[in-house]
Amino acid sequence: MKGRIHSLESFGTVDGPGIRYVVFFQGCPMRCLYCHNPDTWSTEAGTLMESDEILNAIKRNQTFYTSGGITATGGEPLMQIEFLIELFTKAKETGIHTCLDTSGILFNRENPKKLAQFDQLLSVTDLILLDIKHINPDEHKKLTSHSNTNILDFARYLDEKQIPVWIRHVVVPEITYKKNFLIKLGEFLSTLHNVKAIEVLPYHRMGCVKYENLGFEYALKDAPQLTKAEAQRAEEILLESIKAHTGCEFISDFGR
Repeated sequence: MKGRIHSLESFGTVDGPGIRYVVFFQGCPMRCLYCHNPDTWSTEAGTLMESDEILNAIKRNQTFYTSGGITATGGEPLMQIEFLIELFTKAKETGIHTCLDTSGILFNRENPKKLAQFDQLLSVTDLILLDIKHINPDEHKKLTSHSNTNILDFARYLDEKQIPVWIRHVVVPEITYKKNFLIKLGEFLSTLHNVKAIEVLPYHRMGCVKYENLGFEYALKDAPQLTKAEAQRAEEILLESIKAHTGCEFISDFGR
């Protein structure tokens, strides 16, 4: 089976624990206003690759990834779930740690066939990096052109299946950097028991040049970047909310 791959990175240090081989999948249904990889949106671009091509590249330097593994990101890897299952199944057979970076947008527990595929994928996935774009459903649609219903349900399903999750949340001035939204996100996260780390990602404009090169208009070109102080405050609000609803401090195992 072949998958459509945007690019590969052999020394990933921010896409899961340890040093990782990062596979950027081509194709994404979301249109996040702050996306810094608009070149991954198209399902027709990229390079067709066999799963063995990718795994052989890892195996050649497998000792290099002893504390890490392989991470599938994008784009949205779930758009090519059959290829992703094959890739992760083969990775697990050779003892490689598997990590999926996803928004969960394509999850649908009401579709038996799709749910069976998700269960098969989760059986060979060690860690999920779950991107929660916005906790408010209306604001989420403005930000991504999609509802967050499937995403939040996916988070609940991962909790039911006890799959370890790292939560990622991009904080954008005037969009997600609002106290009421951060408190609400903390309230939701407090209901989950499988969250091992929470990463607040400050908004930046590093992807602007890609939009220019592709001839796309960048919707947030006038939005200010989040400062370090604001990012720290956003994290504090989020963690305070979790503590208020659980009575416990959130202890992150990020980086372990």
